Amino acid sequence: MTTNTRDHAATAASAAATSPQTPASASATARQEAFLKAFHAERPAVTAEAFGGARTADGRSGYEILCDRVSGRRRVLDLGCGDGLLLDLLARTPGRRLAGVDLSPRSLSLARRRPALSATALVEARAQQLPFADGCFDACVSHLALMLMADVERVIAELARVLAPGGLLACVIGAGGGGTGYALLGELLPPALALTPADRRMPALGDRRTRDPESLGDLLTAAGFHEPERETVTLDLTAPPEQVWAALSGLYDFAAFDSDALNAVRGTFLARAAGRVTPDERLSCHFRAHVVTAARR
Repeated sequence: MTTNTRDHAATAASAAATSPQTPASASATARQEAFLKAFHAERPAVTAEAFGGARTADGRSGYEILCDRVSGRRRVLDLGCGDGLLLDLLARTPGRRLAGVDLSPRSLSLARRRPALSATALVEARAQQLPFADGCFDACVSHLALMLMADVERVIAELARVLAPGGLLACVIGAGGGGTGYALLGELLPPALALTPADRRMPALGDRRTRDPESLGDLLTAAGFHEPERETVTLDLTAPPEQVWAALSGLYDFAAFDSDALNAVRGTFLARAAGRVTPDERLSCHFRAHVVTAARR
């Protein structure tokens, strides 16, 4: 999960907004991927933990929205599958052939423990070089992962290669957040991060074009996809303050903190949140996401 503490304090908790270079150099890409592997070695299920319970107004999670987008597709790849939550949901449809790719061996180890995924191909690999034959999938899903990937033209070219003609790409990409909890974290993170060693801070991640639906659409059409459909949804994370903290503290920015600094930020967050909760002791918080769907020509 990423934020944009570099641009503005009010958006410091955004899981959609780092300040990446376009395109990344090979050394920058290697640093990004090393950071992601190290972070997910410590928190291998962080995205599912943060967003598995978040719901839109119609009661669906971002994961369930993607499942609905690829309904009826039998051969499905999950790009950046993490601990396998989305694959687990997809496996509820009988007869599917599923595969998942992730950089993190720790996350994949959790996915392999899911009984529903016993027949799923779970592979540690880079999205820029997918270990699959041409045209072997009817659909690809990606939940808050595509926006973290560098060398995105190559990633999208690989997706076009492994999807059969008419195959569908459906992805959720972050679009920032709001609510009291989100704003509170935006107040606290920038000054706290300023006190951390520079070499411990999150590097710029991914390519900013993948965070913008229009720019992502241009990348997709250039790679052989039809013009994508786009929808923006709001995922509600409103909950008691401790629960909101648990979700937001999965942001990649928190990798910069040692245990003492993390506990200090947590204590201040909870202390200030206590005076901002609703009458039922809940702290408002939400996350916006773009859902982009495109079929391969």
